[in-house]
Amino acid sequence: MRLARMIVVVVLAALASVYVVAGAPIAVAVFGVQVLYLLKVRKWWLLAVQAALVYTASVAGGVSTGILGFLAGSLLLTQARVLAPLVVASAALIDAARGGATADATITVVLISLVVFGLTRLVERAGEMHAARLSLAAAAVAAERLRLAAELNDGLGRSLEVIVEGGRRALAEPDGAAEVLASVTATARAALADARAASAGYRATSLAPELVTARAMLDAAGIAVEVRGGHTEPLGPGGALLASVLREAVTDVVRRGTARLCVIETSEQGDRVRLRVIDDGHRTAEGPDFDGLRLEEAGGALTTRLSPDGRFVVEATLPRGPATEAEPFTRPGETSDDDAGAPEFPAGGRRRWPLRKPAHDVSYAVSVTVLAAVLVGFSVKALLQLSGALVIPAAACLGVIVVMQLRSVNGRHMAALAVMAVLTYAPVPVFGPVWLGVAGFLAGPVLLAFPWRAAWPVVAAILASVAGAGTLFGLPAPVLANSTVSALVTGLVVYALLRLAQIVKELQAARESLARSAIVEERLRAARDLHDLLGHSLAAILLTCELARRLKCPPERIEEIVAMAEGARADLRSVSGEQRELSLAAEVESARTVLSAAGIRVTVEPVEPNLPAEVETVLGTVLREAVTNVLRHSEARHCSITMRADESGLRLRVRNDGVSAGKARRGSSGIGNLTTRLAALDGRLTSHVEGDRFTLDASVPYRAPARA
Repeated sequence: MRLARMIVVVVLAALASVYVVAGAPIAVAVFGVQVLYLLKVRKWWLLAVQAALVYTASVAGGVSTGILGFLAGSLLLTQARVLAPLVVASAALIDAARGGATADATITVVLISLVVFGLTRLVERAGEMHAARLSLAAAAVAAERLRLAAELNDGLGRSLEVIVEGGRRALAEPDGAAEVLASVTATARAALADARAASAGYRATSLAPELVTARAMLDAAGIAVEVRGGHTEPLGPGGALLASVLREAVTDVVRRGTARLCVIETSEQGDRVRLRVIDDGHRTAEGPDFDGLRLEEAGGALTTRLSPDGRFVVEATLPRGPATEAEPFTRPGETSDDDAGAPEFPAGGRRRWPLRKPAHDVSYAVSVTVLAAVLVGFSVKALLQLSGALVIPAAACLGVIVVMQLRSVNGRHMAALAVMAVLTYAPVPVFGPVWLGVAGFLAGPVLLAFPWRAAWPVVAAILASVAGAGTLFGLPAPVLANSTVSALVTGLVVYALLRLAQIVKELQAARESLARSAIVEERLRAARDLHDLLGHSLAAILLTCELARRLKCPPERIEEIVAMAEGARADLRSVSGEQRELSLAAEVESARTVLSAAGIRVTVEPVEPNLPAEVETVLGTVLREAVTNVLRHSEARHCSITMRADESGLRLRVRNDGVSAGKARRGSSGIGNLTTRLAALDGRLTSHVEGDRFTLDASVPYRAPARA
């Protein structure tokens, strides 16, 4: 915002300088008052001071009535804006009494008032938009949380309610407990599938979790990795397929074990997103198997090749898809390991979740309208000085210039700049010295199109051409100086209006992008909590249900199911945005109970007491995911949970046997989730397999307080 204010101050100073050059040093005081208005110092007495200054300069000092435009612009910024037309009318009366060109003077007052009002208001709106960006993002997140809560409570919440009620009914009616427990087991199985599907759906619009997972896998394998993100999110449905391509490619790199460097790049080309995975570990063009992904059915393409420098390249491109839609929530019968399978595009029966856009801001439209009004006003002033025969061709030329100026708001258009340059100089021999003022229209876009180091010499050359042409036309020195200064002021005004219009547009886009990014982050948080918290709880409920059925429905097991379902309700509230802290000691006991119920022998070393709440929550989440992996991906007979403090901090280690050596796991979304959670505390997650043993290590920087 400092740059915007500086631009406006320079333009106001330039406007005041026109009157100083004309012999009215009082314009310096008028400029000072206007700067106070820019800084939002707006008192009634300040308006009175400004009115006294401008009318003294105009009536008593004989200065051009255009200086009254400062007062009219200030009035437009206050509740007394109805007085602005009276100021314009008074300028016309004063100029008529002098016998001057009343129409030209009136237009000048209107233009200056519009410039003062427009620039000041644009700076204010830019500041308001900049200040409101965080509150808008927070509002978007709050709305997304409400939507998530409604959606999840409608599905998973009802399932948990059915589980709780079923468990209580089984306790109250022991004779029918087996039948009730069978229904509860089916509900728990469906709820677990729903939670995993919902987690995959939330993740589908973003590549960020998969990039985190890929980096973690490559780091753990000792492979240097570079991630170059060049895409914007959300991606739409294509994000799920690109995530699957990334998983397969990185898993293949890790499995081969010959690469030293892997580069992951994302970029956008028009309405398509491109993903490239490059590694130096392949000796042939043989790559991973992507046959099951079917990118072609989604309008994409997938290629693998060896580059000329011997690097293996996997490249996938997909349409972005509707940016306002998230991957829908489905209710599949089964999900793949850790939700590795990408949701398919055919939508049969799926519901779409709209990603809400912030309300459209009219500031940009107002800025362009003010710019157009000022450009038209300057053009009319020039046309008033031409004879009847030349008005039509001059109006046509100025019309083209105005259109080209408005195009400059949306970027740097060199062709438009070239057209403006031709229309600035070619008509001069026809229209005479009147056309010299058009050079100001060229100076503004030049300042906008080039860096200032290159732009100012060009602007200086434009002003020199005005002075040179005026000399050839034989203009008197005062008129020549006024024409040159006016060209500079016009250029600065045009530049300021163009640049502020761009700033408003950029702020509006940045504000909406921040809100959309906040929504994506909220979805990813919900996906992590669904997978790590609720997924674990539902898996434990399902395991206990099946165990209770095998043991003929003992009451103590059914009570555990009810208690777990109540805890899962708290997890569901956490997914919906309610902060929940976990107790590491409680999670250790829960892990011991669940693993023991599955017939796995558990050994636990003491947990470090008195940990900070955020450390306990993160490590408790790591332990939940580790236990879930033991149950889902191994035939373990023994599992050890240890926690030790060393120089690097706290380390939680979960180690189990029963890992199948021939069964390779795809990249796990759980690993990516945990890596993200630990990274927030500057922690680290590693995993490795030795024979039939799998080890998961989570470390968090932490120094225990010294013992007394």
